[in-house]
Amino acid sequence: MPDLAGLTVAVLGGTGPQGRGLVRRWAAAGISVVVGSRAAERAVETAAELAAATGGEVRGMANAEAAAAGDVVLLAVPYEGHADLVRAMAAALAGKIVVDCVNPLGFDKQGPFALAVAGGSAAQEAAALLPDSTVVAAFHHVSAALLDDSSVGAVDCDVLVLGDDREATDLVRSMADVVPGMRGVYGGRLRNAHQVEAFTANLIAINRRYQAHAGLRVTDI
Repeated sequence: MPDLAGLTVAVLGGTGPQGRGLVRRWAAAGISVVVGSRAAERAVETAAELAAATGGEVRGMANAEAAAAGDVVLLAVPYEGHADLVRAMAAALAGKIVVDCVNPLGFDKQGPFALAVAGGSAAQEAAALLPDSTVVAAFHHVSAALLDDSSVGAVDCDVLVLGDDREATDLVRSMADVVPGMRGVYGGRLRNAHQVEAFTANLIAINRRYQAHAGLRVTDI
C-alpha cells in the first residue's frame, strides 16, 4: 500500500461533524491535515483545537486556500452546496486526488431516504465538474460521532473506496487503514457510487432504531 509520509490532506467542510472527525483521526495518525471552511476563522479555531487534542499537525484556512494546500482533498459538505463548491474549487483541485464522501439524502416523517441524483451520484457529479482531477468516493459510512469522540480508540468500520484509477483508490484505502479499527476496501468503479451513498440512509435508520453507531464490515477478504 502507498506510503503516506509527507502527504497533506485538506478537508473542505472540516468544521462539520464528518470532516472534523476525519481531521481528528488523521492528525492523530501523524498525517498533516488542513481544515477548510467557508469562514477562515472557524477553520483556524477548529484546527487549533484538534492540534492540541491530537498532538498532530493541523492548520486552518478558507476552503480555497485549503484546496490549494492539500495533496489530497476531501469533500465533506452538505449535498445542497456540493456542486457550487466543486465548481468554485475546480482550478485549485486540478491535478489532485479528490475524495468525495457526500451523501445525497433527504429526511421526512418516515425517516432518511436517498435523493435522486441527476448525475448518478454526488461523486460522479464531482468528477464531471473536475475533468482535471481524479475523483474517488469513500468514507460515506463512518459515524461522525465515533470519529470525533476522543474516548473511542478504534473505529470499527470498513470503508468502501470507489474509483477508476488504481493508484488513487489504493492511496485512499491507505488513508482509511491508518485509523485504528478502520479498513479500506475497494468497492468498484465510480459508476457504482450511487448505491454506496444511498446505503447511508439505511445505516441512519438502523442507528435510530437501535440507538447505535453502526458501520459496515465486509467478510471473507
